[in-house]
Amino acid sequence: MVKHATTEDMKTLASCINKLVLDGYTANFQVTDEGLFSIEKGKHYRPQDVHIVNFFRFEGASDPADNAILYAIELSDGTRGTLTDAYGPYADLQVEKFVKQVEDINKKMKKEN
Repeated sequence: MVKHATTEDMKTLASCINKLVLDGYTANFQVTDEGLFSIEKGKHYRPQDVHIVNFFRFEGASDPADNAILYAIELSDGTRGTLTDAYGPYADLQVEKFVKQVEDINKKMKKEN
């Protein structure tokens, strides 16, 4: 029997990463000058190879340095994993630029009119 994640399961960055790993998102990614880098495979991917399946934002209760965003990513070759970044004033501009280049983002922010 598959246990589905509850809101309670997804409240912290660590619990969300653990849930994603259980769901098969086991690769670890980082963004470099050459693109999205799979640490396990030692391979770089271009924005067109990346599908952001979902993302989750976490806010620190009292410290803006605790703000983080977690991306659940699937690549064109089937590799699935996660990329974590700060957001707000502590965001990595290289990660932010790469994510903006990725056109295939499943969960889009709703625009308020």
